[in-house]
Amino acid sequence: MNSAAQPSVLPLRNPIGAHVPVAGRGLVGTGLAYNEKIGGEAVQVFVANPRGWATPAGDPAQDEAFRAACAERGIPAYVHAPYLINFGSDSPATRERSTASLRHSLLRGHAIGALGVVVHTGSAVGTAPDGSSRRAEAMAQVRADVRPLLAELDGLGEDAPWLLLEPTAGQGRSLCSRLEELAEYAEALDHHPRVGVCLDTCHAFAAGHDLAAPGGVGQALDALSAAIGPGRLKLIHANDSKDVVGARKDRHANIGDGHIGADAFRELLAHPDTAGVPLILETPDRSAAPGFGHAADVATLKALRAEAADVQGC
Repeated sequence: MNSAAQPSVLPLRNPIGAHVPVAGRGLVGTGLAYNEKIGGEAVQVFVANPRGWATPAGDPAQDEAFRAACAERGIPAYVHAPYLINFGSDSPATRERSTASLRHSLLRGHAIGALGVVVHTGSAVGTAPDGSSRRAEAMAQVRADVRPLLAELDGLGEDAPWLLLEPTAGQGRSLCSRLEELAEYAEALDHHPRVGVCLDTCHAFAAGHDLAAPGGVGQALDALSAAIGPGRLKLIHANDSKDVVGARKDRHANIGDGHIGADAFRELLAHPDTAGVPLILETPDRSAAPGFGHAADVATLKALRAEAADVQGC
């Protein structure tokens, strides 16, 4: 039984942090130590090789130490599931491995006190015998494979992590890249109460939501809310884009250095729909530049957060 409670109240309107490394000294010795050095207020971790199918067991003592440290410091934590997961695949082996991998991430997320587990929404790999798209079949597979995992999530209790759907940048036969497509995903999962959204700003921009345009952030958030319902946005991956809007390329840039620009992130931090939602950076590591790792991007977002608060009169 886990004795350390999850943080019940987020200390800031938008805690800001990064995806942190855990290799070497583990969740606390590496992950939280890195988070402290960059000035992070939230963390995201992998609990398995992101490009493999292995499902390694955790260390209960380390898990408990991580939970306790996050609770003590008021740090919301999240898990990112492996990239290989794809319930839309035409390969039965891939679907079976995807189920085992996501189950592992959910259980490990619960063990370490994570508030949510992020999973990419996948793609309709393959073609039907007549050469047509497999999209309808792929969405039926999402329903068949993920709903049982949500039932298992129900059994974990009130502190179960959210399953956070992350729309992709639109490459290939993506099942969900445009935010409007979250409606079909939510319907496939019966609008389960523990299904939320992780909005990746680079992905949304790549899929054609022009966050850099005046009012573009508000339009994107309106589309998200209309598709899946209010209150489902639980995490933001804050990434600028190396490519232009609609390019369907997932290439992250540091905040303010890409085509999205700093103004869009300021607007994001001021929007009512993002209140209480943490921002996690997945930007290029600036270790070679002044500062440490993602410290410069954390500082940039904190400055934009302060500017947004000034505008709101907070």
